[in-house]
Amino acid sequence: MNNTTTNTTEANDTAAGATAQHLDLLDAVTPEQVSDAIKAAGAAVTTIEQNGVVRLHSASHGVGFQVLWGNPVTTTQYTDFTLSCPLHVQGGTLPEAVLASWHRTKRFARVAQHGDLVVLEMDVVVAGGVSPAYLSFAMRLWMQMMGEFFLHLRNYGPAAETRGDAANGAAVARGEAAAA
Repeated sequence: MNNTTTNTTEANDTAAGATAQHLDLLDAVTPEQVSDAIKAAGAAVTTIEQNGVVRLHSASHGVGFQVLWGNPVTTTQYTDFTLSCPLHVQGGTLPEAVLASWHRTKRFARVAQHGDLVVLEMDVVVAGGVSPAYLSFAMRLWMQMMGEFFLHLRNYGPAAETRGDAANGAAVARGEAAAA
């Protein structure tokens, strides 16, 4: 009998703790909360109000990005947003293989080409509830994705193919020498 009372009390304490944790979850975010998360990830943020909507601009790896708001709950709260980094491609467009290679090898961030612009984007959804720590993690992940995309662009192309062919050729030559 005493054991049942203890188990019921523990269950009630656990439920109360879960309710307290649920109260700390974000079902929607404000520009201030997203700005704080970007700052927590180590970047500065510029806030610009345009037509009554707060716009956030920041940078990572020396390249700017912006926050595009998704579904509004109120005029200052959103259930989702997109981190967007538009890049101007000098001299035309990127080969489709560059984008296809990115999508085959990476998750979390997508790339789209619009004329001479290539846009790296990552959606962040808070609907259903996320912790403030998750929001900060999403910003660090975004900054990592930006760095990996810039590296992907730098390593892709004729120069990278030549380096790869030269390395493969050297390995083949070493393999032939070892076989002889």
